[in-house]
Amino acid sequence: MQGALRTCLTHGNVVKDSLLQHVRVLSPLLRPIVFSRFESVSSARIEEHGFESTRIADILKEKGKGADGSWLWCTTDDTVYDAVKSMTQHNVGALVVVKPGEQKSIAGIITERDYLRKIIVQGRSSKSTKVGDIMTEENKLITVTPDTKVLKAMQLMTDKRIRHIPVIDDKEMIGMVSIGDVVRAVVSEHREELDRLNAFIQGGY
Repeated sequence: MQGALRTCLTHGNVVKDSLLQHVRVLSPLLRPIVFSRFESVSSARIEEHGFESTRIADILKEKGKGADGSWLWCTTDDTVYDAVKSMTQHNVGALVVVKPGEQKSIAGIITERDYLRKIIVQGRSSKSTKVGDIMTEENKLITVTPDTKVLKAMQLMTDKRIRHIPVIDDKEMIGMVSIGDVVRAVVSEHREELDRLNAFIQGGY
């Protein structure tokens, strides 16, 4: 996963190498024409069709409502055992935590990492420990909005070393994205951009 992150975060080199591979096979007389044509493309068009155009909202739309597990939740009073059981049953790595009776008010988040570090490693009982005792509290929660660019979200998750991040819109949670979701989106964006460059070099623009 770390290798994939490093590859995605150096996307500029990917585009450059791809372009140079095509240029090397051209006649030396044609190379100045290709570079001149490449440089003549307006920056606005590159921004419109290039990297960093994908937003978190696009990931949520692609996954479909509820597919990210954001509809799953537990309360601060639930046991860690029940929370982990729910994660296992639904094949997700994190649960939103709410206060009892307040499903729209986020109290925090509990992840597989919380379970490993604060229960297993410390030798505590998951059946007697409340979720509220080990969760990441709301005031420490790292979030993104639907308009956050995917590359920015990836950088944030990498810097903070987190694998799940809630998506908040107007103080309400509307979804959850994982580092896997973000990596897949960036890889897809790479592929589309390289396809556009290929079409551009071959005269598609």
